Amino acid sequence: MEKSKKEVLVLEDILGSNKKIAGSIRQKLLEHRILTVNILSSPGSGKTSLLEKLGLKLQEKYKVGVIEGDVETERDAERIRKAGLPAWQITTHGACHLEAKMLAQIFDQIPANLDFLFIENVGNLVCPASFDLGESLRFVLLSVPEGDDKPKKYPEAFITSNVFVITKCDLLPYLPFDADRVTAEALEINPKLEVFRTSALTGEGIDALSQYLENKLQELRSKNA
Repeated sequence: MEKSKKEVLVLEDILGSNKKIAGSIRQKLLEHRILTVNILSSPGSGKTSLLEKLGLKLQEKYKVGVIEGDVETERDAERIRKAGLPAWQITTHGACHLEAKMLAQIFDQIPANLDFLFIENVGNLVCPASFDLGESLRFVLLSVPEGDDKPKKYPEAFITSNVFVITKCDLLPYLPFDADRVTAEALEINPKLEVFRTSALTGEGIDALSQYLENKLQELRSKNA
C-alpha cells in the first residue's frame, strides 16, 4: 500500500533529526581523530567474529573500541570484552536499527583517545542503511552461507557503504556461492566499493582489511591535522 503524505513527512522528520545528531557526532569524532566504522549485515553473517579478529589485530598498535547494537541481550558485547576489547552495549528493545540519538546517549562513555571505533549495527540489511551514525566508513558484510544474490535484493545497504566484505570464505569450496559474481553485482550497484574476502576462522583477508583501515586512519588524520 502506498504511504500516505503524513507517513512520508514523519519519516522525513525522523531522518532529518537523525542526520543533525549524526553530524554532531561525526564532528566530535573527527576532533578526537577517531576512525569510526559502521558495520551492516544480516544476522549470522559473522560481524562479531570478524570484529574479534580484526580488533585484536589492530589493537597490537592502536586503541580500539566497539559499540554493540542488539535488539536484546549483551551477548555480543560480552564476546568482544572476553576477546580483550572494550565494548559498550546499545539495546534497542525491538527497534531494527541503531539511530544517532542512541549513540549520543552513550557518547560520554567513549574514550577520546581511541584510534578506531567499530559500531556493530543490529542484524538487518534494510533499515540500518537509512540511518547515518556519524561514521567515517560503512561496511556491508555478506557471508558465504547467505547466498550470492543479495546486492540487488538489498541495494541500499551496498549503495551507502564504502566497503563490501565477504565473510566465511573458508566455506567457498563447499557451498554454491560465486564470489566473483557477487562482487561484480555489488560493483555494478556501487563502483566505488572496496571488496575484501575474509574468514575469521582461518584469518584470510584480516591483514589486508587491517592495512586498509590503517591507511584510512592516516588519511583522516592528515586531513584533520
